[in-house]
Amino acid sequence: MYPKAMRMLLMFCYFLTLATIMSCRDSNDKNKAISDEETETNDNSKATTSQEKLIVFFGNSLTAGMGLEEEKAFPAIIQNKLDSLGLSYHVINAGLSGDTSGSGKNRLEWVLNQKVDIFVLELGANDGLRGVPISETKNNLQDIIDFVREKNPDTKIILAGMQMPPNLGKDYTTEFKNIFPELADKNDIELIPFLLENVAGISELNQADGIHPTEKGQKILAKNVWAVLEDIL
Repeated sequence: MYPKAMRMLLMFCYFLTLATIMSCRDSNDKNKAISDEETETNDNSKATTSQEKLIVFFGNSLTAGMGLEEEKAFPAIIQNKLDSLGLSYHVINAGLSGDTSGSGKNRLEWVLNQKVDIFVLELGANDGLRGVPISETKNNLQDIIDFVREKNPDTKIILAGMQMPPNLGKDYTTEFKNIFPELADKNDIELIPFLLENVAGISELNQADGIHPTEKGQKILAKNVWAVLEDIL
C-alpha cells in the first residue's frame, strides 16, 4: 500500500505543480496582452501626434537666427504663434548660415525626406552679397521650387523676397530685387515682398555686424512672415 500511496501523492503533487505553472502562464499571457494593448495605444498616440502638418523654413543665417539661440529665431516665434492659436503645425528650422541658392539646392533632398505641407524658401541674400550672377541665383531658386513640387505637388511654397544695399550698383540691386516677384508670379506661389522690411538698415534692430537681426528684429521678421503665412493656414 505504501508504494501505491506514495505514487498517488507524487501524482497529486505533479498535477498541482502543473496547474500552478499553467495558471502563472495564463497570468503572464494576460499581462502580455495588456502590455501589447498599452503599446498599441501608445503607438496610436504617436500616430496622432504625427498627424501634425509640417512647415519647413529653408534658408540661411537669417532663418537659422545666427548670433541668437534658435528659439529666438523667427521660425520658433512662428511655432509659438501656431501653438497659441491651437493650430496643429510643427515647424522645422532648416536654416544654415552661409547658405547660397546653390549650396541650398545641394542639401535640399534630405530636408524633403518627409511630407512637407508648407515650404518657406529664404535664400539668395548670400548670393547677392557675393555678387553671384543674377541668372544663376534665379535658376537655382527655380530648381529648388521644381524639386519641392516634384517631391510633393501639394506642398504650398512661400518665397521670401530679399533686397541688396545700393553700393552693389543700381542695375544689380534692381535685377536682384526683381528675382523674387518674378519667380512668385511664374510659379504661382506666395511672396513675402521683403523679409527684412522694417529691420534692414536700422542699427538697433541688427547685431554688431549690421546684417543679422537682434532678438527684437527677429520678432519683426516673424510678423513679416506671418502676414503671408496666416492666409495659407
